[in-house]
Amino acid sequence: MGQKIRQTGCDQRTIEAFLQGADIVLDSIREPLLVLDPALKVVIANRSFYLTFGVNPKETEGALIYDLGNRQWNIPRLKELLEDILPGNTLFHDFEVEHDFATIGRKIMHLNARRIYTEPDQTQLILLAIEDVTDRVSYRRNLEGLVKKKTAELTVALEEAEEKNRIAETSLSEIKKLKQQLEAERAYLQEEIKLEYNHEHIIGQSDGLKYVLYKIEQIADSDTTVLVLGETGTGKELVARAIHNLSRRKNRTMLKVNCAALPTNLIESELFGHEKGAFTGAHARHTGRFEVANGTTLFLDEIGELPLELQPKLLRVLQDGEFERLGSSHSTKVDARIIAATNRNLEEEVRNGNFREDLWYRLNVFPITMPPLRDRLDDIPLLVEFYVKKISRRMGKTIETIPSKIMETLQAYPWPGNVRELENVLERAVINSSGTKLRLVDELKRPFRGLSSSEKTLAAVERDHIVRVLEQTQWKVGGKNSAAEILGLDRSTLRARMRKLNISPPKTIK
Repeated sequence: MGQKIRQTGCDQRTIEAFLQGADIVLDSIREPLLVLDPALKVVIANRSFYLTFGVNPKETEGALIYDLGNRQWNIPRLKELLEDILPGNTLFHDFEVEHDFATIGRKIMHLNARRIYTEPDQTQLILLAIEDVTDRVSYRRNLEGLVKKKTAELTVALEEAEEKNRIAETSLSEIKKLKQQLEAERAYLQEEIKLEYNHEHIIGQSDGLKYVLYKIEQIADSDTTVLVLGETGTGKELVARAIHNLSRRKNRTMLKVNCAALPTNLIESELFGHEKGAFTGAHARHTGRFEVANGTTLFLDEIGELPLELQPKLLRVLQDGEFERLGSSHSTKVDARIIAATNRNLEEEVRNGNFREDLWYRLNVFPITMPPLRDRLDDIPLLVEFYVKKISRRMGKTIETIPSKIMETLQAYPWPGNVRELENVLERAVINSSGTKLRLVDELKRPFRGLSSSEKTLAAVERDHIVRVLEQTQWKVGGKNSAAEILGLDRSTLRARMRKLNISPPKTIK
């Protein structure tokens, strides 16, 4: 080490302090690195530098950088970088150098030079980082050359086609027709690109999904009310967000209200607000979501769960753009674009008296139905690739291979929970994959939806069924649209069965 320091001509005490342990640190870095003294002599280099450029360590340390490898490093662009940093600059990024080395051939390098200090206001050293981008740049150039070649071939082919047209004495009207056809194809391809890539996480290329994306673009720029229909887990909220992000209101945040998640006694206040003293506990005036959404989009999720007594108030907002806060007789005007979503059959709800017919007609101006995943089998490979990458990145894993047998299994399953269920299955698969190959832990071989395995007792099957219905009704035991009504039991009978089967709601429900 002392010999290295004497060769550089630098202050020995300060350089020794810097170099102590530097060998280990520099050798742990894969990128070739050089430390130069103010006279541009090599103080130290890492192992990657020697391996990449085939330079002998004994001939490197203490030598002027331009003299390395029998003056192979006497590179004008390197001099330009180092002379630029010496007067006062501290850093120069991505200085590209292309050079022919006698021993290792042509190299394309990105150079970064930074001034470093062994101690404040004392010896200044220069850290030179060298990134070998030969393969990357060569690949890019080859790709550009291939594109140029293909373009030339297409140009020649087009010229030959035109010559054949002239030989065949094709009429001007036929040429015009062909040109129009090409323009139409170009426009179609542009639309295809937009349909596949411009709608956030709406992923797929199936005909059903393309039709949904077409309808999104068709309606987004207007203020028309949109009703998004579809089963649970199909991505209805993504449709609402795509409509908002393509609308004139995209510069404001879209507001969302889940009508099924709020208690009946709070949903009116949440939507329309209340005045101070409007009810017990109303200690201050509260601004509702409709008022906050003035000038932007309001997404009403699970609109089919809206209590019947609140539906006239929502109808008035849709028709007249005004409402009254709880405890107020003053009407408030609002300009909010409404997008509603439901997994219920609202026409059937109207027939059953659970939903107002006039509100149904007012919402059903422009319906968009999100197809279930079982009708989008072509989209499953794209969805699997997207979610595996997303989940793996979040968990710090690398999944490179998805076996074809797993993909076939995923495409054969009916997906009652749609995309949400697919994401959950893939998350469990990534968690249980120890290597780079995806390992599926769910069997996904249930022949009938909701049918329990043969090993379960009758009590276990009954318990699973009751829990499933309770979860579906947000753990509402009695009353309209409750679990007791769906199961055809009295409320007291259902509670007795719940006690016997040890069924209790989650703590968040209690």
